[in-house]
Amino acid sequence: MAKIKPSKGHPYARILGVGGYRPTRVVPNEVILETIDSSDEWIRSRSGIETRHWANDEETVAAMSIEASGKAIADAGIAAEQIGAVVVSTVSHFKQTPAVATEIADRLGTHKAAAFDISAGCAGFGYGLTLAKGMVVEGSAEYVLVIGVERLSDLTDLEDRATAFLFGDGAGAVVVGPSDEPHIGPTVWGSEGDKSETIKQTVPWNEYHVGDVSKLPLDRAGNVKFPAITQEGQAVFRWAVFEMAKVAKEALDAAGITADELDVFIPHQANERIIDSMVKTLKLPESVTVARDVRTTGNTSAASIPLAMERLLATGEAKSGDTALVIGFGAGLVYAATVVTLP
Repeated sequence: MAKIKPSKGHPYARILGVGGYRPTRVVPNEVILETIDSSDEWIRSRSGIETRHWANDEETVAAMSIEASGKAIADAGIAAEQIGAVVVSTVSHFKQTPAVATEIADRLGTHKAAAFDISAGCAGFGYGLTLAKGMVVEGSAEYVLVIGVERLSDLTDLEDRATAFLFGDGAGAVVVGPSDEPHIGPTVWGSEGDKSETIKQTVPWNEYHVGDVSKLPLDRAGNVKFPAITQEGQAVFRWAVFEMAKVAKEALDAAGITADELDVFIPHQANERIIDSMVKTLKLPESVTVARDVRTTGNTSAASIPLAMERLLATGEAKSGDTALVIGFGAGLVYAATVVTLP
């Protein structure tokens, strides 16, 4: 019987560098109010969002990813040629194939790095981070680039009062590499597919091939709408507040960390009311820095956690070596939470 040679990996992995990119255009709530019946006060009170960034034609999913990745690679102190795998989480790359990760890997100058996309919505960064940790420990890659990137302005129905104000664009990236000590805790992740209808695309792509316009959504002028993301706000809010707080607590327990030992809390930047409720339920002490990037960046799905992480470190609100709890949750419904040491 043949004996398979064991792989040679590393005992542990850690985040070595982080980078982010926000599109140049800043969109205040006043722009959103041009197409929905609402108010700036209502949007702020319901979500905490004041502004968001929307990409221009040049700020593609690939272009934003490359900008964020270049910063993360430089922050990690390595060369692009050392990247062994590129993992991209996105729901807004509109080519079914090839994966945008392959284009990014090539344009960054990696040496034929493994590259693939994943679709895990707002939990995508946590999923990618878990895969990267496994690759480093198993030995299939020395350094892994994990990217969360979205152009959700392309999937936003500006006439939908429930979602028009929520979404923004951007890219966040981290480099995961070897460590002699544990700096990425066990991941608590999962899915609840029975709730998949609470966050979804309005119309499947294949409906646009049928030719029956009566099946497609129309705007106020009678034109066929592009597919958009829709959600059942109250159902998602209740699930996020009550169930995700439990998942966050499980991640703390799995890492052997108490709330009092945390330095930073970086939840998915979906809604500030959800963030506030989770902080209260987890009984986080006032000493814990809480990411609130949602106020000026909006909900950027898979990009929200690395973007928030990058901003906290850039502003000095968090520092290298801090212990942070990160949790993402969204369409699927899927979730992923873990404790990490900040780069």
